Amino acid sequence: MAAASRHGKPRSQRQDLPKPRGVWPVIDIYCERTGPGLLAEPLNAITNLAFLLAALACWRLAGRQGVMSADIRLLIALMAAIGIGSGLFHTFATGWSQLLDILPILLFQVAYLWIYGRRIIGMGTGWLVTSVVLLVGSSVYGRQFPDLLNGSLIYAPALVMLISLGTYHYRHANIQPALLLQATGVFLLSLTMRTMDQAVCPWLPMGTHYFWHLLNGLLVYLIVRGLLVNLPVTSRQKKI
Repeated sequence: MAAASRHGKPRSQRQDLPKPRGVWPVIDIYCERTGPGLLAEPLNAITNLAFLLAALACWRLAGRQGVMSADIRLLIALMAAIGIGSGLFHTFATGWSQLLDILPILLFQVAYLWIYGRRIIGMGTGWLVTSVVLLVGSSVYGRQFPDLLNGSLIYAPALVMLISLGTYHYRHANIQPALLLQATGVFLLSLTMRTMDQAVCPWLPMGTHYFWHLLNGLLVYLIVRGLLVNLPVTSRQKKI
């Protein structure tokens, strides 16, 4: 069943859908957007600054901890890319900008799983490759059900991954062992905000999707912090 808009009808049945912008049709799937304009989703766009702030905080933390390395730089760059890509998508709302929104999120998940699995858990390449294939494959498969849970089903694999890593972290981490499980709670709340965006349109015209950005900015900071402060001493670079 298609998600209902604030007008009480499924978006597929609305008569006021945005007109195509050039060769790219405008994607109208969020409560806040009511027209094709570039500034039609101001809250959904501006709240992506949370990811840039999280990336900056993690960059500084990695420097203080003396753990900055190529893979950590990549992970933090992907944090920033999530914010930039999502900001572009909620500004332009076209197919190309949607790709810039989706790809950094998936790449961040893969990079985090690989780095945490390799450097904290000590997983072998075979197990890591299998885990990544399962994560990516199930996430892509979830896109076959865009109307289920308002499209939030695609993040179920990420939730499973976070619960698994959070459980390991709680049992084995020396520093802030509960951090990833706390992040899991934040993720559950952010998923709730994302899922209910269309349902609250009749009562809350701005929707709730921007909370998804704010909470996920906190989420990525928490999980990357949990990684950085627990990197083995032998993998740390000397401070200059």
